[in-house]
Amino acid sequence: MTTLGDLLLDVIVRLDDPLVPEDDRPATTRAGAGGQAANVAAWVGALGGSARFVGKRGADATGELVTAELRAHDVDVPGPVEGRTGIVVSIAAAGERTMASDRGSAPELTAEELEAGWFDCDVLHISGYSLHRETLASATTRAVELARASGARVSVDLSTWTDLARRGVEPLELLRREPDDDFAVEHADRRRHRAGVAHRALRGEADLDPLSCREPMGDERRLERDDG
Repeated sequence: MTTLGDLLLDVIVRLDDPLVPEDDRPATTRAGAGGQAANVAAWVGALGGSARFVGKRGADATGELVTAELRAHDVDVPGPVEGRTGIVVSIAAAGERTMASDRGSAPELTAEELEAGWFDCDVLHISGYSLHRETLASATTRAVELARASGARVSVDLSTWTDLARRGVEPLELLRREPDDDFAVEHADRRRHRAGVAHRALRGEADLDPLSCREPMGDERRLERDDG
């Protein structure tokens, strides 16, 4: 499998009490590599599959750190290195979660920077965030063309539902060759389940793997098989 999207640094801050303006509050903080497409590649690699992540990575110390962590999960990480690494900060307090997202140079990936060999795979998985901004959106469309040329199927994680509601389904329709294409999209109930896992983890009710807001990769019993 090849995935396309962002490789970021996730900073997760868990508070016992809400933040107070102009005051200091104790917190438990964890940081590590993240990004929806990077997470999927890490799962595939951890389960023994062939995994590759494609995206523009920051040319800084943070970029080296998150790249090394992803490669430690047996993921091939090609792609251009330029600019700065994005950082996503998640703050959880009183059962609520707030996120501040800085994607760094990831949305600046261009179609011209892609190599056909990166998309010689059985499945191309793309993060919905890759459709939100140019030039990454055009690069994503090109990646789909290259993957389909090698006979790959395409899956899409819808990512943030608020942006989908604002923009509509047009970005997804651009990825179809024909109206009846075999085009896999994550089910809304599955996404709600994953969001609930992350939410419980941020509240301290479940463990977090360092690679973003997920259940620990070593516990395969928590993986669900989706035959639909």
